Amino acid sequence: MELELRGITKRFGALVANDAIDLVVREGEIHALLGENGAGKSTLMNVLYGLHAPDEGEILVDGRPVTFSSPGDAMDAGIGMVHQHFMLVPTFTATENIVLGSELVRGGGLLDRRRARQRVVETSERFGLAVPPDALVADLAVGVQQRVEIVKALLRQAQVLVLDEPTAVLTPAETDDLMRVMRELADAGTSIVFITHKLREVRAVADRITVIRRGRVVGEASPSSSSEELAALMVGRDVRLTVHKAPATPGDVVLDVEGIRVTDGAGTVLLDDVSLTVRAGEVLAVAGVDGNGQTELTRAVVGLQAVDAGRLSLSGEDVTGEGVAGLLARGVGYVPEDRLHDGLVGSFSIAENLVLDLSSSPEFSSGPALDRAAVARNAEARVAEFDIRTSSPQAAVSTLSGGNQQKVVLAREMSRPLKLLVVAQPTRGVDVGSQEFVHQRIVAERDRGAAVVLVSTELDEVRALADRIVVLYRGRIAGEVGPGATQEELGLLMAGARPSGAAAASATASTATDPERDSA
Repeated sequence: MELELRGITKRFGALVANDAIDLVVREGEIHALLGENGAGKSTLMNVLYGLHAPDEGEILVDGRPVTFSSPGDAMDAGIGMVHQHFMLVPTFTATENIVLGSELVRGGGLLDRRRARQRVVETSERFGLAVPPDALVADLAVGVQQRVEIVKALLRQAQVLVLDEPTAVLTPAETDDLMRVMRELADAGTSIVFITHKLREVRAVADRITVIRRGRVVGEASPSSSSEELAALMVGRDVRLTVHKAPATPGDVVLDVEGIRVTDGAGTVLLDDVSLTVRAGEVLAVAGVDGNGQTELTRAVVGLQAVDAGRLSLSGEDVTGEGVAGLLARGVGYVPEDRLHDGLVGSFSIAENLVLDLSSSPEFSSGPALDRAAVARNAEARVAEFDIRTSSPQAAVSTLSGGNQQKVVLAREMSRPLKLLVVAQPTRGVDVGSQEFVHQRIVAERDRGAAVVLVSTELDEVRALADRIVVLYRGRIAGEVGPGATQEELGLLMAGARPSGAAAASATASTATDPERDSA
């Protein structure tokens, strides 16, 4: 099936999210859609999937104009979508999730479980997608859950499959497996729209690449294009993808985590006997697949999560149990992974969010009241320095795109003297051009003498910035390696397997770590 989007325009008030976009997806091809945050990729896919009606333009399937008023219409036309955040019911089996919404029934209106299971098995075998039909989704690895989502779309006869950031929660081995599946599906005639910001993956699997910038198509590229060429198309200027940094010169221990244990309300162990140290002037990266204890570790370090056992020290002082306000006053900066819930107050202005943890300081207060003029001057400076795209610093922070909201958090935390900087997913939702700036600022904090804890699921980012890397797996430290560790070595640790002795002692930091070197 061939899909064509012709002159698609979508407006939200004065904002033109999609501006006369043309896109053709041929039968049996993997078509990558690239663009920085806020470029209009998600809006375009929501139009395709029937969630938004276009203001102008049309959608054609095999040359025939179609109109979608709901996702059901899109699915009936042979278009399926696997969202970045899976739409699965954890307490249902894989089969129950796959047939949900298109159940096979027998007499009395009861679910025909035997036929449903048979169809799931046949579909998974036909497309080479191993799915245990009777397993609860909650018990499946993330990569297998993704296969469940893909089988769900294929069972509904999807001939065009949209994959939205499909590798965001996968290990390197699971990513390789997904790319194999994508290629096999395409070879069998399924068309795939692959939305991702990971240039290495695009170059590895795509047949064609369309780049969107600020709501318009700015070019089509070949997978043989260099990462630098693709990044320049995305942001409209040359981008340096290599992180240049001098070798670390670590000083005294700033953060000392000794045998901490964290459990949830039901007694489930989330962190188990975790110990690590971070010295002044170094970046310790914490790698791992989402959900293996990274969130609990960062929250414990900054005082947001109580520990059941163990000890936390900052520059030799026991700070176990000290609240977040006290730790911030000691020079701890925190960029949370969930900016909306933990990093910002949506109804406050950008200017107010930039001084959330400094509002009582003499610099921004006059007695009990905020010094509004000082807050405004600070906002103007930070907006310019961090390229926060807004009509006004007085606008509510909730009006910003996700990437610009992230820049507000980064600007606030990196604009004061820090002893320890804890950064979780610092470039999540941030465009390629801004990633370069964020990486430079993290290295600058290290070079000023701050201890930096970096938590990221992006292995290229981890290897580019880290002086040391620890990997968390099921709440425990699976191992420690140097930044010269390969994707494969890190992937083994992320999956709970230890690499060989030589791999475990892999290379130390170089003066310039190239995150694209494995994709050359």
